[in-house]
Amino acid sequence: MSEKETLLGLLLANPQEFISGEEISRRLSVSRTAVWKQINKLREAGYEFEAVPHKGYRILRKPERLDTLSLIKALRTKTMGQKLKIIDSTVSTQEEAKLLAEEDAPEGTLVIAEEQTGGKGRMGRKWYSPKGKGIWMSLVLRPKQPMHFMPQMTLMTGVAVCRAVRRTTGVMAGLKWPNDLLVNGRKISGILLESAAEDEYVRYCIAGIGISVNLDPQDYPQALTDVATSLKIEAGEEVDRVALIAAVLEEFEVLYALYQQEGFGPIASLWEALSVTLGKSVTVNTARGAVIGTAEKLDLSGALLVTTGEGQHESIFSGDVELKR
Repeated sequence: MSEKETLLGLLLANPQEFISGEEISRRLSVSRTAVWKQINKLREAGYEFEAVPHKGYRILRKPERLDTLSLIKALRTKTMGQKLKIIDSTVSTQEEAKLLAEEDAPEGTLVIAEEQTGGKGRMGRKWYSPKGKGIWMSLVLRPKQPMHFMPQMTLMTGVAVCRAVRRTTGVMAGLKWPNDLLVNGRKISGILLESAAEDEYVRYCIAGIGISVNLDPQDYPQALTDVATSLKIEAGEEVDRVALIAAVLEEFEVLYALYQQEGFGPIASLWEALSVTLGKSVTVNTARGAVIGTAEKLDLSGALLVTTGEGQHESIFSGDVELKR
């Protein structure tokens, strides 16, 4: 066994008792510094410890692991998530799902990872995805529609996630255009849709969903502490990841069927009802420069309509929104 596995075995053998650093060092035949490094590696893997000077360490919590059987039992869907792949660690669930899509995986195929080492957000940004603390997943979709309708599906996915979060946790998340969920002004979830096309029609698309579920404040890098939060922080208790995944897939399946049957109109109404963007003073950073004004509504393409201080109406199809506080 590795040093980390041996250390874990010692701590799990007597979970209520402290084991001194000196005793662990003797048992593993390593230095006290090496013990500390292994403790930190276990922390990164989702284990939580109590450390008391002159007493040592004891384990408080083992990371919850997602498993296929529990998730299948929780699902109430006909298509979404019925084919499922759970990975312990990957660079990106988006890339895993793309490979499956290229191999003709059916619509609704779901890839979930306990950890992403190179998770992606919009515009090539990194997405922080620590092990065992969140929901990092990608869904294979095969909508029969032109590529230019794909922004609508980003908004639809946001509605599904927001409704599931509210229903499952009671946390009143809201939607920030085009792809974020916020709670009290801080981000808990992001959505990324990536598509492959043929003759301007969608061959498949991958809906990537990241939700910060059970992260504690100390889990965040310093750069994210003021802009990010988790459902655990906001709810004051841990959230069942299996129940939340099942709820997201159920909401998505219902909305996807509605979208296919009735178009974007009903989805736009649902999005606007959950929005934290509309009616606010915003700065939208676009490829053409910044647009400053008031976010008014969505148009039927999914664009954000902004009225500037000069009374002009701008349709924003792509950009980053900054909400004025």
